[in-house]
Amino acid sequence: MNLEARISSLAATTGGADAPWRPVLYALDDGAQRAALGAMLERGEVTEVRDTVAEQAAELLTSRRPDWRPDTGELAAAVEAHLGGPASAYGSWVWYPWSRRLVHVLPPDEYRELRQSRNRYKITAEEQALLTDRTIAVIGLSVGAASAVTLAQEGVGSRFRLADFDRLALSNLNRLRASVTDIGLPKVVISARQMYEIDPYLDIEVWPHGLAEGNVDAFLTGGGRADLLVEECDDLYIKVYARERARAQGIPVLMETNERGMLDVERFDREPERPLLHGLLSGVAAADLKTLSTREKVPYVLRILDQERPSERFVPSLVEIGQTISSWPQLASGVALGAALVTDTARRLLLGTFTSSGRFFVDPGELVRDGGEVTVRAAGTAPGDGPAPEADAPALVLPEPGGDLDEETVRRLVAYGIQAPSGGNTQPWLFVSRGRVLECRIDDSQAPSLLDFERSASHLAIGAAVENIDLAARAAGWRCTARLFPDPADPGLVCELTLTEGVEGEGGSEGADAPPLSLSLTEWIERRTTNRALGSDAPLARRAAAALTRCADESGARLHLVTERGQLDELGRILGAGDRLRMMSRPLHHDMMAELRWGDEAVRRTRDGIDVATLQLDTTDLTGISIARHWPNLAFLRRIGGGASFEEGARKLVAASSAIGVLSIPGTAPDAYVQGGRALQRLWLTATSLGLAVQPLSSLLYLFARVERGGGAGLDADESATLRDLRARLTDLVPHHPDEAELLLFRISDAPAPTVRSLRRDVGSVLRFAGPGRA
Repeated sequence: MNLEARISSLAATTGGADAPWRPVLYALDDGAQRAALGAMLERGEVTEVRDTVAEQAAELLTSRRPDWRPDTGELAAAVEAHLGGPASAYGSWVWYPWSRRLVHVLPPDEYRELRQSRNRYKITAEEQALLTDRTIAVIGLSVGAASAVTLAQEGVGSRFRLADFDRLALSNLNRLRASVTDIGLPKVVISARQMYEIDPYLDIEVWPHGLAEGNVDAFLTGGGRADLLVEECDDLYIKVYARERARAQGIPVLMETNERGMLDVERFDREPERPLLHGLLSGVAAADLKTLSTREKVPYVLRILDQERPSERFVPSLVEIGQTISSWPQLASGVALGAALVTDTARRLLLGTFTSSGRFFVDPGELVRDGGEVTVRAAGTAPGDGPAPEADAPALVLPEPGGDLDEETVRRLVAYGIQAPSGGNTQPWLFVSRGRVLECRIDDSQAPSLLDFERSASHLAIGAAVENIDLAARAAGWRCTARLFPDPADPGLVCELTLTEGVEGEGGSEGADAPPLSLSLTEWIERRTTNRALGSDAPLARRAAAALTRCADESGARLHLVTERGQLDELGRILGAGDRLRMMSRPLHHDMMAELRWGDEAVRRTRDGIDVATLQLDTTDLTGISIARHWPNLAFLRRIGGGASFEEGARKLVAASSAIGVLSIPGTAPDAYVQGGRALQRLWLTATSLGLAVQPLSSLLYLFARVERGGGAGLDADESATLRDLRARLTDLVPHHPDEAELLLFRISDAPAPTVRSLRRDVGSVLRFAGPGRA
């Protein structure tokens, strides 16, 4: 036999409808299959073996535990235990006869779990299981081939039926994913091979002779009704007839046309009487098209396309068919786009999250065009960049000793007052000066957040402001007498401060409600700040712990300090779970994000809230917060039980702390929180004077109060249950007395002073002058 004859004889055996397209699977723990594989190896039919099942098992195990960082020995031991015996007997050996390759893979469930692990959480495990159980039929394997392969790759369906009578031609390689070695092979064979090389456990049926009137029903329903039909055929009769039968069987249809990203969706599963092709062929049945010539079909094709604004080159292409070009032109980019549109729509349709019928366009020519670009922030101008300078915050100046109680004196005292801390830097105060009386009121223009249960956080902040004013007044020689809630009919009036002459410097405040003074604290008011730097976990000095405890005691409060490292670790976990809850609860997330100020303009405009620059986050964490500020980005995460990464920040902060303190005071009524605010401010000023960095982490305390005293109003049942569990865990570390108000949970560390501080509103915006007496 000469060379040409030998080549011809080989060519006759390698193509056609009988070309192999289905792999053969062998399990070595089955004696017959083991023997069959051995015999095939002996015959020399295998030219290449790929055995990476141990590496696959290692990747599977690490994918199940993303936070696991095993060393080489630990991982090898875990793989060995997982395989449970000889690696060769685990999973399946897959024989691909067209390439003569033998490949060792994990068993079906593990293979798909690992292969689809990078789909999460765009597709949840539950959704993936639903998609795997679907059957998809595809007619026409030019555009349809790309769709079928992409569907298989994404795990949308595991049972496929492929129909096309055509074979691959060289001209098809402008758009089909194939090679010159595939020319002459049936398109169904090429597609099936590609899909099986992605997933050898698929169930694929091929119809290499295409469809006709007599076999469409078998194609759609044989062995079980298809869940979806992807129709991409050129034959106008089959295009319409397949729809008629799909509508009769309640099977939805997708079609992508490779023209301006046009996608047609026909939900015959939801609309059994829906007209075919959106009614564009109204009055025309498949039988009317069966005997038409190509030329006679053109008007019907144009009716289906219904293009008022065709792409620039669509009409010339249509006109030139049969003249200068032989068939409908298509591009690889259009086919790839079509596959993406079909797969994305099919996934959402099969999961029930997309229910519409109609025609849709995803036209790259319209979306990506001159003049269509969106505004992009240049590097270095992302939200939060460029902290607001503090130069526009005027320095505090005490009133002149012995001076008159004029408006300027009151302004200076209030300027000290508003340096007090408030939850989220909301600054919930309003001051009204009436002669020698300064009213300290709640700013009613601010709606309370979920953390401000019964206005307790507002009362706390006003109490801290009262303490500052008292300290500053006495430093300037004024006696300051405080009356809490002097008018029961006016609960917004939290405190009346009466200023009289007669105090030389700092001394004891008048009135039973004023705590004794043991430290000179006024000079530290301007320096007190929240310090969110990680700092160090150096042990808290006994002298400092004693001074803080004594300060709390003298103020009528109680301070519990946690310094043991094991307890601190558990506190980090508790606070982390609280942060996760705040982020994953829609109302709490709303309140938290409303506190943040992004960028210099927002910081200067509002002069309240938390400047993100003060969070002292690195670029990665700042980007994460920026993304997380939009609730739709988190709603899905909540649904799947995600968000564990939101716990890491608190754990990291507590790990870098010397101690965690919890400050409480007897009583839970509003006056207890006001007195607690005074105690809190004195404690914080004392810590500042000792060179300690302080950061409040108190949100859980106010959520506990909402659950325990307010029935969890505003929270759902799961959120309340989580809070009750966290309360029990916290109580194991920090004793809780129901008749006490928990005021502040804070971390203490040794850290450098922050370079940026959140601003305060101008005194003029929170202070009013009125005549003597109450209005």
